[in-house]
Amino acid sequence: MRKIKLLIGVMLITLTNGFAQAQLSVEHIMQDPKWMGNFPSNVNWDEQGKTIYFNYNPEGNPSDSLYKINVNATGKIEKVSLKEQKNQIPRFTNSNSSQTKKLFVEEGSIILYDLESDSRKPILSLGDRISSPRFLANEDFVSFEMSNNLYVLSLKTGKIEKKTNFKSGNKPAGKDESKLSDRDSWLKNDNLELLQVVKERQEAQEASKHYREAIADKEKFAHYLGNNQAMSLQLSPDQKYATFLQYTRADNKRTVVPDYTHASGYTTDLNTRSKVGDEASKVELFIYDIENEKVYKVNTSDLEGIKDLPDYISDYPDKEWEETERGISLGSPIFSPDGRHAIVNIRSDDNKDRWIAKLNLESGSLQVLDRQRDEAWVAGPGIGSSYGGGTLGWLPDNKHIYFQSEETGYSHLYILDVNSGSKKALTSGQFEVFNPFLSKDKKSWYLTTSEIHAGERHFYKMPVMGGKMDKLTSMTGNNDVSLSPDEKHIAILYSYSNKPWELYLKTNDIKSEAKPLTNGQSEAFQAYDWRDPELVTFKAQDGANVPARLYKPDPAKSNGAAVIFVHGAGYLQNVHKWWSSYFREYMFHNLLTDLGYTVLDIDYRGSAGYGRDWRTGIYRHMGGKDLSDQVDGANFLISQHGVRAGKIGIYGGSYGGFITLMALFNAADTFTSGAALRSVTDWAHYNHGYTSNILNEPFNDPIAYKRSSPIYFAEGLKGNLLIAHGMIDVNVHFQDVVRLAQRLIELGKDNWEMAVYPVEDHGFVEPSSWTDEYKRILKLFNDTLLD
Repeated sequence: MRKIKLLIGVMLITLTNGFAQAQLSVEHIMQDPKWMGNFPSNVNWDEQGKTIYFNYNPEGNPSDSLYKINVNATGKIEKVSLKEQKNQIPRFTNSNSSQTKKLFVEEGSIILYDLESDSRKPILSLGDRISSPRFLANEDFVSFEMSNNLYVLSLKTGKIEKKTNFKSGNKPAGKDESKLSDRDSWLKNDNLELLQVVKERQEAQEASKHYREAIADKEKFAHYLGNNQAMSLQLSPDQKYATFLQYTRADNKRTVVPDYTHASGYTTDLNTRSKVGDEASKVELFIYDIENEKVYKVNTSDLEGIKDLPDYISDYPDKEWEETERGISLGSPIFSPDGRHAIVNIRSDDNKDRWIAKLNLESGSLQVLDRQRDEAWVAGPGIGSSYGGGTLGWLPDNKHIYFQSEETGYSHLYILDVNSGSKKALTSGQFEVFNPFLSKDKKSWYLTTSEIHAGERHFYKMPVMGGKMDKLTSMTGNNDVSLSPDEKHIAILYSYSNKPWELYLKTNDIKSEAKPLTNGQSEAFQAYDWRDPELVTFKAQDGANVPARLYKPDPAKSNGAAVIFVHGAGYLQNVHKWWSSYFREYMFHNLLTDLGYTVLDIDYRGSAGYGRDWRTGIYRHMGGKDLSDQVDGANFLISQHGVRAGKIGIYGGSYGGFITLMALFNAADTFTSGAALRSVTDWAHYNHGYTSNILNEPFNDPIAYKRSSPIYFAEGLKGNLLIAHGMIDVNVHFQDVVRLAQRLIELGKDNWEMAVYPVEDHGFVEPSSWTDEYKRILKLFNDTLLD
C-alpha cells in the first residue's frame, strides 16, 4: 500500500473538480521556471512620463531583455533597442532643486540632462574615473569625486577647483640630519667648513627647499589616511566643509568553502565570510574644514546612553561588565536643502540603539534629536542599518526632518522640528509603512502601507504635514507602484496569491481603475487550477494569534496527514495575498494537497509584517516561540482539520531548515518526519550581521547560543530526518551539516540521511537539483506519514 501511494506522488496526478485539469509532478514543478510563462520586473519610467520600461522575456531567451510600453500607444509592447538602452537616463541621478536638470556619469564624463528640452550635454571629461556629481547650494557649481578627492566645477566658467587632498599611507617624515652616524656627520661638517663655495650652495639649496615646502604646505594641505579608506566623500552645499567616512577593516579569519566541481578540474577554495562575534570593522565620521585646513573626527562620546549596558547581563551575575563607550557606526551626513544644517544616522554596534543627531560642522559635536532604544535589536521597515539607508531626510522648510521609527511597536512615519525638538507621527495604527517619498512639489507624501490587511499592500497619498491618506490602488494583493516622473500615471506590478506578477497602469487618482498591460502566464501554467490558500489564524500557547496559509484537500481524498512548511530568512513574510517568492514550494503544496495532505504555512514569531513584538519574539531564543508556533499549528490541524496525531511532517530551507531540525530534536512527539534544507545547525558559525542582532555575541551571551543551536539537541531525534545541502553554500556553509552529521553518528542515530548537491550554493539554481531534492522530500513524507 505504501509503495502504491509513493508511485502516485512521483507520477503525474490528474484531478477532476468538475472538469479535466492539468497534471502535476515534482519534475513538472521544478523544471526551469520559464515553463510558467513570462512575467515583468524592474519597472522604470522615462524622464517625460510617457514610456514604461521593464524587464521581460516573451521570446524565451536565456535571460530577460528590456521592453517598453508607451502609455498612449494602447498597450503595445516593444523590445528596446541597444541604442535606446544606451541613451536612457540612469535611474540614480542628482537633481537640482526645481528638478528640471539632472547630473550623472556616462563613459567617464559628467552629463547634464535638461528635462524640459529632453537634451543632454557632457560638461566635463578628464580621462579619469569621475563619480558622484552633485549640484551645490549655488547651482552654478557642481561637486564631483575623482581619484578619491572632491572637486568643484563652475558651470559658467568651466573652472575646476580641488577641494580636498587625501593621500593614502602615512605622512612622510622629513629628512633628519641627526640620524646621520657620528662619523658621517663629522665628515659633512668638516667638508663644509673647508670648502666655502660648497657651503654656500648647500645653504641656498636648503633655503629654496624650505620655501617650496612652505608654499606647498599652504596651498596643498594633505590629510593622510594611513591604512584606512575614505568612503562617501561629500562636499557641504556651501563648499565650506567636506565629510567622509573613514573605514578601518577588521582582519578576521574567514571560512574556506571548497569547490570540488570547479571547471579547472582542481578543487578550488572559496574564501567566504567570517563568523559571528568576530571583530567589527570600524566606521568613523570625519569633517574636513577646507578654509582652515584641518580634519577632525565627529565626537560621539556625549551621545545619550552611549555607555548603557544591555538587560541580558542580569543572566550573568558572576561576570564583571564595564560601562564603556559602545562601538558605533555613523552614516554620511544629510544636508538640509539650504545647506545650513546636517543630520546623521548613528547605530550602536550591539544593535540596541539608533540615534538621529544634528551635526555641528564647525566643532564636530552632535545634538541628539531622536533615540530609538530596543533591548532586543533596532530594525523594522524604513529603519535602515549601520551604514545608512532607510527613511531619513529633510522637508523643504529646512527645519523639519522625517524618519521612520518603531516607537509605537509598528514602523511609522514621523517628522521632527530640529529647532524645537517637537516630534509628530504622520501615520499611526497596527500596520506598517513602506518606502515613503515626497511628491515633486514637496506638498505630499506617497507611501505604501499594510493598513487594509497585514497580507496586502496599497499605495497612498497624504499631505506633507500629515492628514487623510487617499488610497490610490484597489486590487486585492500586492500593488508595487512606480510613479511616473510627472506624477500623472501609476505603473503597478501586481500579483495575487495564485496569480504571478503582471504590469498594470492607471492614472494618479482615487477613482480610476488599473488596466492590465501584460498577460504572461503560459498555457501550461493556466491549465492547472492553482489554489488560493485560505488565510487563517490559530491560538499560540501564549495567547497570540498566529497567521498562516492553509491548503485543504478534497475531503474525499484527505489522507489524514499534514505537512507544515517553514519559510526561511527569519525576518520574512509568506502569509499574504500575493505571489510568493517561494513559488516552487507553493506549487509543491498544491501537489501535496492533490495527494490528500493538509498543508500549513506559518508566519511564526520573528516573521516580517506584524510589528516590533512579532519581529523580536525570537530574541535570545531561536527555536523558542518560533518552534512552539509550529507545534501549536500542528495541534490546530489535529483539533480542527481532521489531521491525525503522529502523521505530521515539517520542512523548510535555511531558517526553515533550522526550525525543522529543532522540531525533530525538541518536538519529536509532534513531528514524525522532517526535511531540513541548507539549514543552520550552530548559530556560533553563522555571520555576524544577522546573528548578533538576535543572539548577541557567543562569548558575551553563551546561554542564547546554546539554547538556540540544534547541534546541542541532536540526541532528541526520534523521527525521520532528511538533511539536504549545497556543497558550495557560501551563506550557510556545508561545514554546518558536516558537524551535525558527525554528532548524529556519535549519538548512534540511524534514522537520518543526507543528500548533498556539489554544484549548488545557498539558493539552488539547477532544475535537476530542485527536482532531486523535492523527490526525496515527497518520498520521505509518503514513506513515513501514510499508512
